[in-house]
Amino acid sequence: MIKKNLLDGDRHKSQEEILEALFEGKTFRVERIVSDGHQTPPGHWEDQPEHEWVILLKGRARLQFEEGNQEIDMFGGDYVNIPAHVKHRVLWTDRCQKTVWLAIHYS
Repeated sequence: MIKKNLLDGDRHKSQEEILEALFEGKTFRVERIVSDGHQTPPGHWEDQPEHEWVILLKGRARLQFEEGNQEIDMFGGDYVNIPAHVKHRVLWTDRCQKTVWLAIHYS
């Protein structure tokens, strides 16, 4: 057994978000994501074939949804369920501290 902590982030600034698959089954996948000022590239929308339940454990972020141009500010403890094929993007994540997410993708 190896103990890990979801809130631990890479101690160095990274050009890329850190995506770590924690475990998965036939109909779901659990990921830890560490952002450090990252955002979805301008003009790009995520359009995923599965549902995604995501909780922000630490940090701050803003999500944007294409439909209705809705924006949601996220703080530690906030979560949202994103149905499959709902186009969304991350407008920004905190540049002063790591932003740590836990995402569950499911069908």
